[in-house]
Amino acid sequence: MSNRTGLIKLIAMLIAVGIVAYVAYQPIIHNLNLGLDLRGGVHVVMEAKERPGQKITDDTLKKTVGVLRNRVDRLGVKEPVIQTQGDRRVIIELAGVKDPNEAIRVIGKTAELQFIDENGKVWVTGRNLKDAKAGIDQEGQPKVDLTFDKEGAELFRKATKENLGKRIAIVLDKEIISQPVVRNEIPSGQAEISGGFESAKDAENLAVLLRSGALPVTLEMAQKWTVGPTLGSDSLAKSIKAGIIGLLAILIFMIGYYRLPGFLADISLVVYSMLVLGVMALGKFTLTLPGIAGFLLSIGMAVDANIIIYERLKDELRAGKTLLAAVDAGFKRAFWTIFDSNLTTLIAAVILMYFGIGPIKGFAVTLAIGIVTSMFTAVVFTRWLLKWAAESFRNPKYYGV
Repeated sequence: MSNRTGLIKLIAMLIAVGIVAYVAYQPIIHNLNLGLDLRGGVHVVMEAKERPGQKITDDTLKKTVGVLRNRVDRLGVKEPVIQTQGDRRVIIELAGVKDPNEAIRVIGKTAELQFIDENGKVWVTGRNLKDAKAGIDQEGQPKVDLTFDKEGAELFRKATKENLGKRIAIVLDKEIISQPVVRNEIPSGQAEISGGFESAKDAENLAVLLRSGALPVTLEMAQKWTVGPTLGSDSLAKSIKAGIIGLLAILIFMIGYYRLPGFLADISLVVYSMLVLGVMALGKFTLTLPGIAGFLLSIGMAVDANIIIYERLKDELRAGKTLLAAVDAGFKRAFWTIFDSNLTTLIAAVILMYFGIGPIKGFAVTLAIGIVTSMFTAVVFTRWLLKWAAESFRNPKYYGV
């Protein structure tokens, strides 16, 4: 009876794993966030430059990152990497954008808006801006409608009242983009920027910049490298090919050397791979080339854990224990060795995650997820399978002894 129960559980689990793997494969693959080295994009290092009377501090850089992130989000770029580096640099990584250079040009603008009269007096600035929306004027040309807050509306009313018949320049980053003549006093707190836009997209980009606020510092590009979509796809295809070949080699070796336990370890590796990729997809982690390396390394560590357990199992069988007793003793004796090994690697991965940036961080994140997952699949899941198998297949030859 016990033989049949164990066999039924084992077969039911194998069928369940097969069905879940088949159903979950496409959703997981389509929801993975690929880094710019796998789908193309741009990596830029921007350096903050001090303005007269202004000192760059940690708080200034944090505000700069906040404004940049706001702009990137409004432009619809998914999963950007924006973080500080040192005491005056900001790293920006944008993956999957069609025109990365244009995106960086727009995002890196200071966007300092000013309304200046003919005497050079600044009446209103972007600090009083409440909203900015792109639209089309009566002549069918792109425009940007501005709405000021209460203070800005009052300042703009005074500006238009005292400059009737004169021009007020709308200046963005010290460049005059419009210079209309004031015909009437405007108390509504609304203004319009029109003319000078080559397309509706330019007007939309300007509206995004104005809504997200001006950068607290001037940014200059220090480094930039781009990865084309074709190169990214080629890297991904080669990585997948290498991963499949490596995985097949491991699966064949495990079955050939460890026989039934090796087959069960292969099932655990399938579950392990699904869990790691599933966590990457659900957690919105970005998978990069170094991340794939971390994934493959963690597969090797998961296999190592199974090998340690199976060697312990063989020792127990050679010592004369029954199969079920050998399975229990093998897992107990191997557990702390596996735990200590994984813990030290996990500590290193956490340190890399905390201090690392870009590719190093991607490698560490994938490795850490893989280590934690391998502890479950090797110590818990494989143990279930092996105990169920031991209830049905009692000949030691099935276990490589």
